Amino acid sequence: MNRNKHLLLWSSLGVLTLLVIAWADENVFREWRRIQKATVSASGPIEVRLRQVSVPGLRANDRCVSCHVGMAPGEMGISGSKVVQEHPKVGHEPADFGCTVCHGGQGRATEKADAHGDVDFWPEPMIPAKYAYSGCGSCHTHLRVPDQTTLHRGRALVERYDCLACHRIDDRGGTLRPDGVSGMSGPDLSRTGAATCPPQWYEPHLKKSREANLTPRPPSLEGKGENGGTAGQGGAPASGSSGTESDTASRAWKTSFGEINPADRDVIDTYLASRVGAPRLVEGKSLFNSLGCRGCHKVGGVGGDDGPELTMSGQKDPAHLDFAHVAGEHTVANWHAAHLRTPATLVPGSKMPNFALSEPQIDQLTAYILSLRRSNYPEAYWPKDRVRAERLGEREFSTDGATLYGTFCAACHGASGEGKRYPNTPVFPAIGNPDFLSVASDEFIAATVRHGRTGRRMPAWGQKEGGLRPEEIQNVVAYLRTLGGTPPPAPDPKPARWVKGDFALGATLYGTHCATCHGSTGEAPPLSNKSLLANATDTYLVETISRGRRGTVMRAFAKPSTIYPAFTQHEIESVVTFLRTLEKQK
Repeated sequence: MNRNKHLLLWSSLGVLTLLVIAWADENVFREWRRIQKATVSASGPIEVRLRQVSVPGLRANDRCVSCHVGMAPGEMGISGSKVVQEHPKVGHEPADFGCTVCHGGQGRATEKADAHGDVDFWPEPMIPAKYAYSGCGSCHTHLRVPDQTTLHRGRALVERYDCLACHRIDDRGGTLRPDGVSGMSGPDLSRTGAATCPPQWYEPHLKKSREANLTPRPPSLEGKGENGGTAGQGGAPASGSSGTESDTASRAWKTSFGEINPADRDVIDTYLASRVGAPRLVEGKSLFNSLGCRGCHKVGGVGGDDGPELTMSGQKDPAHLDFAHVAGEHTVANWHAAHLRTPATLVPGSKMPNFALSEPQIDQLTAYILSLRRSNYPEAYWPKDRVRAERLGEREFSTDGATLYGTFCAACHGASGEGKRYPNTPVFPAIGNPDFLSVASDEFIAATVRHGRTGRRMPAWGQKEGGLRPEEIQNVVAYLRTLGGTPPPAPDPKPARWVKGDFALGATLYGTHCATCHGSTGEAPPLSNKSLLANATDTYLVETISRGRRGTVMRAFAKPSTIYPAFTQHEIESVVTFLRTLEKQK
């Protein structure tokens, strides 16, 4: 009997102890409680309670603000540890959308590991803090992002034309100048691309600059700087300076703005259109638009078919990834970075070549890939750029020739059209070769881009879904001309098929001089390709054989060498006659 009483007593005490520990853990030792107890507002200590942001339209109930108190709606003047600081300025109010919409994670959780999604089997872990702006891709589709060369040139022109004297862009500019011109008299342009950019900014600016230069300086300031020094020596206004704000603005228009040539204005406009408040993300997207990645991958339904579609690659479930060859934490970000370093190591049999990217480039591309995610929220919540991309068909990339070439062509043909050779793949031709461009008409190049090359990795960009539009193909052709610095050949007065050579002689010459490189039936490099022979005129083939291709083993057969005599015109035409018979072969 006593034994039962003892058993009941001690089991009851054990249960009571467990209940006390559970109560203390829930009501005293929770991390969010400790954070709130150490946090004060302008009016004193804040109330310790569970906080959350609820957005029924997005099915978001996020308790992240229980720790990140400064990001909760209505909390003002919060001070304390770094975790309670207010949300960085973005283009919208964070409370209108919640937290997990942009950052991922488990919104209803209150423990750090659970809330960040760093637990087994949670499919949407939080985006790492260093890539936080990648979450913009959940809703936004940033438009008209140029290639890296154009982006960097635009940034340099903004600096060269001293736009930062009055404007801030991505936390730069709007500072005091040595000549006394005050900074930040114009609007912040960091989100120009996300808003409606005034289409006619240049003419009003130029008008104000000319008016300021026609206005004489006040006699009291004639020959003096704003701080009393000699004009031209500079110096910011000292405290108590007699210079007025209007005087300073006038000096800004005189010294910090002048005429800009049209070409530079176009580049500046392109750069400003890419400013959406997420510079690192745009930098990564610009790099993606320079490496030719869409030549193999689709994003948003636009691109090639050789590789998997990347539209949702930022939302990969870590439970479905193989981390055997990934160093460091087993996160989606680290997996993508490792894949960019050595694709075939992570994905056996991958056709993706190793681009020998630098670590900064890998970091930029990882940020962009993590942004490739799509929410399925109601269209009422969609931003304008996503509506314009998905409903109106606007491009995510700039449609100038340089960006289009970088986006679709550079991976195979090289950044400068120099051609590429990857392990276990055929050689990709050097389409920037001057000898090629001097004999290839614009019509021939456009037809090749439009129809592709049957049996090769060159897709029919003008015919496939997710390919290039007619005006974009023309822009690519025009850009290719700038790569070789070669004007198009003169119009050919001859018909497309005019050669009438000796087939037997052509077959003999081909077997002796050409088959070693091109194969007995023209299979490698594929002279027998039906798309090539359909688009190529006889003049193109004759001139190519005659001139050769500098930088390659293809010699100029119309010129003698120390080993081979020159071909006569009849012999060259006979070879072309033989090549034409390859069209009819299977």
